[in-house]
Amino acid sequence: MDVVLEFADNHVFDSLYSKVANVFHVTPSLGVSTLNSTAPILNSASSTSSTIASAFLDRNNIFRQGISLFLITWVMGTLSYFVSASIAYFFYFDRQEAKRHPKFLKNQELLELKTALSNLPGMAVLTFPWFLAELRGYSYAYDDPAEYGYFYLGFSVILFLLFSDFLIYWIHRGLHHPWFYAPLHKLHHKWIIPTPFSSHAFHFLDGYSQSLPYHLFPFFFPLNKYLYLLLFGSVNYWTVLIHDGKYFSNNAVINGAAHHASHHMYFNYNYGQFFTLFDRLCSSYRHPDQELFNAELKKDKKIQEQRVSEMEYMLKNVEGKDDRTYTSKKDA
Repeated sequence: MDVVLEFADNHVFDSLYSKVANVFHVTPSLGVSTLNSTAPILNSASSTSSTIASAFLDRNNIFRQGISLFLITWVMGTLSYFVSASIAYFFYFDRQEAKRHPKFLKNQELLELKTALSNLPGMAVLTFPWFLAELRGYSYAYDDPAEYGYFYLGFSVILFLLFSDFLIYWIHRGLHHPWFYAPLHKLHHKWIIPTPFSSHAFHFLDGYSQSLPYHLFPFFFPLNKYLYLLLFGSVNYWTVLIHDGKYFSNNAVINGAAHHASHHMYFNYNYGQFFTLFDRLCSSYRHPDQELFNAELKKDKKIQEQRVSEMEYMLKNVEGKDDRTYTSKKDA
């Protein structure tokens, strides 16, 4: 994260914080008598303002670094979400097919966007301390790819994915416990038929808890800083991909969009993020419905009715009353 912060300091923050520091830099008025009872107050206010101004001007100040990392996390996270989800939605997501489904919500895309954009700041607040701790040397992140060898560099990618997938599996499954489902995870399951915009449309505590393994990894294992940035960007894009409705993978190992679509449809299956391994080991795996891969079967109304009926049964068991507002057939 030091590379990102240095770039942001050079091109944005040095100029921005100079302007902010000028606001806080208060020069005491000339001619104020030290016997004046207001002098200590003025001097104290001036000292505080000078301290704040100095903090904004010092790149190594923890206060400034924290603000900068929060802004980077929020702004870059929002841009990454909006750009990648928009590309998926407008270039290859089958919008008409999704809207024809009886469980597609009224104004769903707008609701997804509002949910995501209103919760991303909260996620950034909880996330930036991990970046700050890494920046200040508390993690095992390292610069030189050769420091631990190139074999480990490649192996660390596999280790990162397995470590993250294992923890996300249990965090995600835990979020389906009645204690946490209604207050936190239910918001993301509002989208029975997800679109790319639903990828980050969740309660900020839900989203943060499922992203936590990514941030924990470099505090347990050495990880190259540049690789970390690449992996972090990739997993955010992967979150969009498993909500994009392109069912390329019918693979028994990779937890692709079809597997995750089954999770949104039937709730209590396929909790994994990248692989099906832990779902298989813990008896929560469900193979995707075959009509997802067959255009003719997708058009079969009888099959769709059977799937919807099963979904409604599962929904009743998990949530009770369904409080969603679906798109009517007339609107679809």
